[in-house]
Amino acid sequence: MYISFRWLSRHVDLAGVSPRELALDLTLQTAEVEGVEPFAPALADVVVGHVLSREPHPDADKLGVCRVDLGALNPGGEPLQIVCGAPNVGPGQLVAVAQIGTHLPTEDGSFKIKKSKIRGVESVGMICSERELGLGDEHDGIWVLPFAPEGHADLIGTPVADALGSIDGQYDWVIEIDNKSLTHRPDLWGHRGIAREVAAIRGTELLPLDTSLPAMGAAEGTPVRVESKGCSRYVGIQIDNLANGKSPEWMRHLLLAAGQRPIDLFVDISNFVMLDLAQPNHLFDRRQLGAGGIVVRDAADGETMQTLDGEERKLTSSDMVIASDDGPVALAGIMGGEASKVQAGTTSLLLELATFDATTVRRTSARLGLRSDSSARFEKSLDPTLPMTAAGHMLRLLQELQPGLELPAQPSDAGDWTDPATIVDVRPERVRAVLGLDADELPDERMEAMLTSVGFSVAAVADVWTVGVPSARATKDIGIEEDLIEEVGRMYRYDRIPERRLVAELVPVARDERRHLVRRLQDRLAGAAGFRESMGYSFLADSLAGALGLTDAPAVRVKNPVAEGVSRIRRHVAPSLLGLVGPNVRHATTLGLDAIQLFEVGKGYHPEGLAQAGEPTELHEAALLFAIPGRPNHDASAFASSALFRLKGVVADLLVHLERALPDRDGQAGLEWSRPDDAAILPYMHPGKAMVARAAGSDAVLATVAELEPGCGAALGLTGDEAADVAFATVHLDALVAAPECPRTHQALPRFPGVKVDVALALAADTPASEAEAALVQAGKGLVKDLELFDLYTGDNVGAGKKSLAWHVLLQSDKGTLGEKDTQKFLKRVEHTAAKVGGDLRRE
Repeated sequence: MYISFRWLSRHVDLAGVSPRELALDLTLQTAEVEGVEPFAPALADVVVGHVLSREPHPDADKLGVCRVDLGALNPGGEPLQIVCGAPNVGPGQLVAVAQIGTHLPTEDGSFKIKKSKIRGVESVGMICSERELGLGDEHDGIWVLPFAPEGHADLIGTPVADALGSIDGQYDWVIEIDNKSLTHRPDLWGHRGIAREVAAIRGTELLPLDTSLPAMGAAEGTPVRVESKGCSRYVGIQIDNLANGKSPEWMRHLLLAAGQRPIDLFVDISNFVMLDLAQPNHLFDRRQLGAGGIVVRDAADGETMQTLDGEERKLTSSDMVIASDDGPVALAGIMGGEASKVQAGTTSLLLELATFDATTVRRTSARLGLRSDSSARFEKSLDPTLPMTAAGHMLRLLQELQPGLELPAQPSDAGDWTDPATIVDVRPERVRAVLGLDADELPDERMEAMLTSVGFSVAAVADVWTVGVPSARATKDIGIEEDLIEEVGRMYRYDRIPERRLVAELVPVARDERRHLVRRLQDRLAGAAGFRESMGYSFLADSLAGALGLTDAPAVRVKNPVAEGVSRIRRHVAPSLLGLVGPNVRHATTLGLDAIQLFEVGKGYHPEGLAQAGEPTELHEAALLFAIPGRPNHDASAFASSALFRLKGVVADLLVHLERALPDRDGQAGLEWSRPDDAAILPYMHPGKAMVARAAGSDAVLATVAELEPGCGAALGLTGDEAADVAFATVHLDALVAAPECPRTHQALPRFPGVKVDVALALAADTPASEAEAALVQAGKGLVKDLELFDLYTGDNVGAGKKSLAWHVLLQSDKGTLGEKDTQKFLKRVEHTAAKVGGDLRRE
């Protein structure tokens, strides 16, 4: 949010306070200031010039040759000759002159004023327009300063910023405040609220501001009905005999400094009051409203309206609208409607000031992706007593600018609202104990003065004070004793609180097994495995759910999604990683990377298994993604180097590292791999290339590894030049925590060398590799120390409906060195045991 220093000075005396000093005070006591910059800095570089004459250019009809007096700055005592094409320049004006060497701002930086000849006539300077000085978009003519030469001769030749009343050498300063630090302070979303803080910090008083309603006619106002729970108060005031036009210069400059582009009087004064008092408002053209007046209601499902930005908005029953006879005329708290906007020649208006529910406004704004200055303020829970104050302020400003304004009727004030002002008890001794101050450093009198300076009332009763919290601070900010302690602390200034040694009993934090396990998992994957960690949202876009076949799966839904089409919460973590495959494949292809390795630790949510409190069941998971760009995932010839095969090895290593499996096959397998149950095969898994890992002798599934289903790969765009071999895995953290540990033990090195044998089996295509491996281990009779599947073949040589799997087998004995006879015995036993799984030993 942008705050104008000059604007603040309308509410509080800032004499002797520099902008940067004020910014530091605000940062240390109110809200974080992100920057302080001069507004329209060119005004400090250009000077006041007095136009003495304007003669036609001898060779250009639209140009004039001006003689401009700069007073003591006149070179050689003679006025400057400046060629100017502005139609409104003339003798007797005071103007802003950029001399030779002056730099003026442009969109791309700045340009330097140089001596030049324009159509043969020498020009030694430039008379500036508002746009050239950063004061707005006006550039059809030069900017005429708001005072006449008579009585202001001393200003000629001085910097324009000084002539207008400079602040630290500049016309104005812009203080940028971090919006997040004001989320809990709706009263600070306007200049007067900030000024109230400054007055408390500086020990001064707010300057008076007349916000009383002017005299109004006795007639009954526009009928207003409030039928929505999202509106607690709605004020409508009729205004007649009001003409639109250009807003005054002082107002335009203040709006520009606060980041608002001036439009016309109606828009500008509406924005001015909002930025001044933090109360949004809206002006309707009364001619466009129906005879039935205003109805504040919930929208109907499917109802549409066109907002002022020209967009057609489709509404739901969770939205709130301002309606007239023919339908919606504004989206409550967010933006007005195109049908009721102020038309040219309008003289009859309806001023709207209201209090809308913060959640309702925020939900609609998020769903439609439509944010405005109005919605930003209503989302903060505004004070319901503020509308009448803002109405008085706006009407009195309008009366100053257009004295002929008429107020023909009494205000319409509808809604069921109550003053949120409340009382909170606070104990002075508790305040000092929390802040680490003693009674000498923070006496009761000083504490009371701090609270009253920010608008609280204090009634001391024994050791407990009853503090009256004004409505502006009671809607969202102050509600408990700790809030008042914070008020005292910030007004005391945290940087002034002395440092004291903390004395307390330190109790070790209970060990969180899941957190410990996750840390080890992250270290292993990001270290030895070479994976990169992804941290994504739990939301799942509808488009991604469709691509992965999850549209019909039960899912937790978000009522106020961050974006349209992202209302689904993921059931598992893996889909979030799969949504990253396409962009990462393109990136990897560009950089020439061999593989994409990502992992994410997170949660999945199942709505069908509600917990005791009614919330969805949470699944703690670590998802892994392994993708090889440029290779389709059905390339069987590359099985040994496929993403699935390599990811299986990563998962096996991870489970061994986490001590949930043994690293060898000496008498007992560390992991048992098998096909998942049909119910566990998800739509994005290749049904024939999925496996689960269990610890030996356990039924608990520790991990699932699968190849991406080809149809899903095509839906994700992994075709043609962007094809990729994609595998993913899910490590079930809840099962890992519950699984017994398999701590590593020391094993002596083998005394005798082993012998390696390559074994190929022809099997039915649907026979799991795990069954064949079990047969090989059985045939080895304790001699099989390691198995490595390295080949998958499905060619004509093995016959229709069959496949060939090949392993590197390590045979080793603790009793002696194995020879050729042992190898042949093993192969004969393989022939026998392979037949039990419907396989044949291939010898060619």
